[in-house]
Amino acid sequence: MTTLTHAQIQSNSPSRVRLLTALFGAVLGLTLITLTGHVQASALHSAAHDVRHATGFPCH
Repeated sequence: MTTLTHAQIQSNSPSRVRLLTALFGAVLGLTLITLTGHVQASALHSAAHDVRHATGFPCH
């Protein structure tokens, strides 16, 4: 059995969770923008095309 202390309970406060969520979203967004900005257009198009086929969406 474990006992949570008051500090452990408050470490998961809603404002902290929102802050971490926003930080994660910002890092993910910047990573995607940076990676797609450095990839050749044909490679990016081919990857998107392959994903559309793999998930069953028509693209032609």
